[in-house]
Amino acid sequence: MLAGASSATLAKTETCKSTSDKEIAALFDRWNDSLKTGNPQKVVANYAPRSILLPTVSNKPRLSVEDKLDYFKHFLESKPVGTIDFRDIMIECNTAIDAGVYTFRFKDGSAVKARYTFTYVWNGHRWLITSHHSSKMPESE
Repeated sequence: MLAGASSATLAKTETCKSTSDKEIAALFDRWNDSLKTGNPQKVVANYAPRSILLPTVSNKPRLSVEDKLDYFKHFLESKPVGTIDFRDIMIECNTAIDAGVYTFRFKDGSAVKARYTFTYVWNGHRWLITSHHSSKMPESE
């Protein structure tokens, strides 16, 4: 034990939100539905104030709200709709990870298959994205 510290001060006092794979999977649907609005502000509202977006179709990491708005403003012009092809969900105390493969279809009929990872944090009121990485699959099928 640390000098001067009691076991009470070392005890974890954080309350863990009870959740399920189904609830975490629904967070992608919430994000995807916000894409369908065409409003970048609704998409960015899914992200925690301190978060990172490593997008599929941009080389620039997006840290600020303004950077994320800029990315989604352009991305939404193509009317993307995502579907999950494969996922694995991991849940810890007030954090969750949803990682796998998704496909985006666009208004011009094109599609891109990409790997993704969303990490989430429970902020006491709702789940927010803390990191989102998406990269085009490197091998053609």
